[in-house]
Amino acid sequence: MNRYKGIRFFAYVLEILVLFMVQETPGLLPPILGARPVLLIPVALSIAFFETDLAAMAFGVLCGLFLDFGMGTAFGFHGLFLGVMCWLLGCLAAELIRTNLLTAILAGILGIFLLLSIQWFFCYLLYGYDYPGYAYVHHYLPRMGYTLIFMPITYYFNRALALFLRERD
Repeated sequence: MNRYKGIRFFAYVLEILVLFMVQETPGLLPPILGARPVLLIPVALSIAFFETDLAAMAFGVLCGLFLDFGMGTAFGFHGLFLGVMCWLLGCLAAELIRTNLLTAILAGILGIFLLLSIQWFFCYLLYGYDYPGYAYVHHYLPRMGYTLIFMPITYYFNRALALFLRERD
């Protein structure tokens, strides 16, 4: 691993840590419709566009483990799903799809929808809570929309970071 790749990976880890703290600090980001964003999903997906499939999976697992810690779910739940999604996105970005804002937003829509729907299914519906449809519409859908707002920001930040440090290679 060359020096600039190590700096890039360190910058990604630092970004993940800072956004995890921002996400978990109460009152820092105002709730919209009672929902708070999940910042680590767009970060993981946007990193996957600019790294190899294995590096994308590693950062997806790291973001997922932080989500597990912050959301109080079973350890490895989000790590597994986000790692698989980032691995798949890294493979697609390397071989099949163009890396631009439109594909990032489409990947964000699909990834955020899938991960939070899986979370709702396993952590809400299977537990047998009352009114699962109400919870999905009034809690999970606003959270998905609020989280999606951050996809262009994280995409452009990670694009600038990757391009800046790759020029030095």
